[in-house]
Amino acid sequence: MKFTPRKVNAFLFFKLPSAFFTGVRLKSLTDDTAEVKVTYKWVNQNPFKSMFWAVQGMASELATGVLVMKEIAASNRKISMLVTNMNGTFTKKATGKIRFECDQGQLIRETIQKAIETGEGQTVIVTAEGFNKEGISVSKFEYEWSLKVKE
Repeated sequence: MKFTPRKVNAFLFFKLPSAFFTGVRLKSLTDDTAEVKVTYKWVNQNPFKSMFWAVQGMASELATGVLVMKEIAASNRKISMLVTNMNGTFTKKATGKIRFECDQGQLIRETIQKAIETGEGQTVIVTAEGFNKEGISVSKFEYEWSLKVKE
């Protein structure tokens, strides 16, 4: 699969409908960065007039996970991927358009290469941070991805 925002968003519709229907969308993807956007609206609100934390989690996980998926595809190897730990910090109410960014494609690439070279499972911790339209951080998530080459 060629990884483009359009194809990834179609994937969301069919395989992760809760993310799609709450407005999570991949906006841009390069070898090193991913940007995911989600807009605060009725379907993803919490009782405190901001975006539900789990919707922010879906958007941030996609920002890291799509980079992992892209690098696995580029390796031409069968590699399993699994989130083994996650931490989130919330610093401001998430309202309006929120953009999650992850710029650690190089680190992911190096970790996958190490898994291929050693044949041993590897873990990598990557971060996605969410910013409002003013550029102020509203939340930050760290994901520990476990990567293992399948035989």
